[in-house]
Amino acid sequence: MGNMESGRRNFIKKTTMAAAVAPFSMPAVNFKEEKNIPANGKKRYALVGTGTRGSSSWAKPLINNYVQHAELVALCDINRKRMNYAKGYIDSKAPTYHASEFEKMVDETKPDTVIVTTTDCFHEKYIVKAMEMGCDVISEKPLVTEAWQALNVIEAEERSGKKVTTTFNARFGNDSEEIKRILLSGDLGKVLSAEYHEYLDTNHGASYYRRWHGKKRFSGSLLVHKASHHFDQMNWWLDSEPEVVTANGKVGFYGKNNSFRGKNCRSCSFKSKCDFYWDIETYGAKDLYLTGESEDGYLRDGCVWDTDIDTYDTMTVEVKYANNVLLNYSLNSYMPYEGQKIAFNCEKGRLEVRIFDAQPWEVPNAFEFRITKNFGDTKTFGLNRDVGTHGGSDDKMRDKIFLPDQPDELGQMAGSRSGLLSSLIGIAAVKSIETGQQVNVKDLVNFPVQWKW
Repeated sequence: MGNMESGRRNFIKKTTMAAAVAPFSMPAVNFKEEKNIPANGKKRYALVGTGTRGSSSWAKPLINNYVQHAELVALCDINRKRMNYAKGYIDSKAPTYHASEFEKMVDETKPDTVIVTTTDCFHEKYIVKAMEMGCDVISEKPLVTEAWQALNVIEAEERSGKKVTTTFNARFGNDSEEIKRILLSGDLGKVLSAEYHEYLDTNHGASYYRRWHGKKRFSGSLLVHKASHHFDQMNWWLDSEPEVVTANGKVGFYGKNNSFRGKNCRSCSFKSKCDFYWDIETYGAKDLYLTGESEDGYLRDGCVWDTDIDTYDTMTVEVKYANNVLLNYSLNSYMPYEGQKIAFNCEKGRLEVRIFDAQPWEVPNAFEFRITKNFGDTKTFGLNRDVGTHGGSDDKMRDKIFLPDQPDELGQMAGSRSGLLSSLIGIAAVKSIETGQQVNVKDLVNFPVQWKW
């Protein structure tokens, strides 16, 4: 199968090389010194990582909706062709910089904040360097994909005096907010155990295995990339922190679990017989990826049967929290339908939330809530999604970030600690799967005293 993997290996090689280009040097700056407020009163933002999420969810909305408060001053990526195409899509005049020119970008454009939306495994690199150069950071989840990266982020934030915001848009969904309100009310008493089951269908689920997410070295696995959303929600809902993680997982459906495979969908000779054939021409952002394909070899329509896929598609995780709540979590990424089932078993009853047919996100879908009291009645009600990406949660989160003086009654804004803890649950789960052992989260990193476990 070696001849089928040349394009993807070329991407991996060049991506890894790009990460090593021009090793960052420590600039002589006063970390505690604040930047001067610009004359126009706008905060200055630079974006590193101009893929779909960075371009569509951050750069373009920033320019279109927050122009009175924010200014996009620079774009940065490892792929110049893709970045230049994204610049046109965003409709920005901001200068562009190759990833090897990150320091130069910060020096020349002087952003107040760097938005990090790169491939997951490189988040820590840019988070740390941005803070060391005097910038705050807004980063997509997961904050880190390896445990050692967590200490780098903690130390850089403490050393620089700058701050990290982790963009957990899942906290802002109507269902997520309602769950938080119900638990805060105390009507069901103390939570004793919780359940979270994620179902990714054969459209959404398969999409991860066509992309770099299917390789653990880039994504940390879906337990880090995808489930960090869910682990963060549970940490936030329970208002507690994870202590012990036990997990099982396997690649039981995608990857080598098929009798045929190709390099990518466009060039595949099995199009007519593969249920997972995907025509990239139907993808709204196809040109963003096709434009840059010749530069790094990254194939957006990769084969879901690639034998190099090692991101689990079948996972179960158990988490013990500091407040003694026990979480049972599962994720399966090849289901006939999309959705979630979330439940809290409490002293005075049970809260259950069912979410099905969650795609497309732009269309409102009902959330079914069921509250049953011990020795009492059952109450059921539904909620709809808001209009907008991820059920309107992206808009609500961006407002909190870009608009001044926004209230945060539910504590939805997340810093580095929340970002790292959600990542570390996934990292601990991967370690548990690989070793067959229970993993203590505290043992993953030599946490500094200021973390105060």
